[in-house]
Amino acid sequence: MSLQPEPPKNCPLCPRLVEFRQRNTALFPDWHNAPVGSFGPDDARLLIVGLAPGLRGANRTGRPFTGDWAGDLLFATLAKHGFSRGTYGLDADDGLTLKDVMITNAVRCVPPENKPVGAEANACRPFLVDRIASLPRLSAILALGKIAHDNTLRALGHRLVSAPFGHGAASDVDAPQGAVRLFSSYHCSRYNTNTGRLTEPMFSAVFADIRDYLGR
Repeated sequence: MSLQPEPPKNCPLCPRLVEFRQRNTALFPDWHNAPVGSFGPDDARLLIVGLAPGLRGANRTGRPFTGDWAGDLLFATLAKHGFSRGTYGLDADDGLTLKDVMITNAVRCVPPENKPVGAEANACRPFLVDRIASLPRLSAILALGKIAHDNTLRALGHRLVSAPFGHGAASDVDAPQGAVRLFSSYHCSRYNTNTGRLTEPMFSAVFADIRDYLGR
């Protein structure tokens, strides 16, 4: 059976998100304004799952976490732990490449107020299911935030109680490739960092755990 890890450019599955995309296309015709594809190599051992594209970040640039504060922290942390080559430049044509990691989102289109509803996550989940299944060397998944964590568990066919969310938590779960380790972190949003819920050392510590796990 062929996999479809990425939605089509004009994906019609979520009427509210389609209408929001069309509204933004009228307001910002030079922006991406479409489902945002995954970023990273197909032989990645680590998959990072975020929530959804940011309006002025990935929805503008067409690359996950690119062009907003969350991306500033994420890509700086990836570089610190050896998961990237080149310099992050806030745009999709900055020449940055990822090493051994792919970044995707549970919901691929920007939602109003950065808040997808459950029906939209459900509609988009088959793409996450196929994204996970398409990575033959997958060994670890990092979920950024509880919604991404819960959607990842559902995509893997697990009950939420099987691996409770918590910053720095890690659980072994079954995936198409076999057992993988699911790591969790608070989302690297500006709100979380401004309020001190997530600090740079806290975020870096999660990646240190992942690097240690992959190095075994």
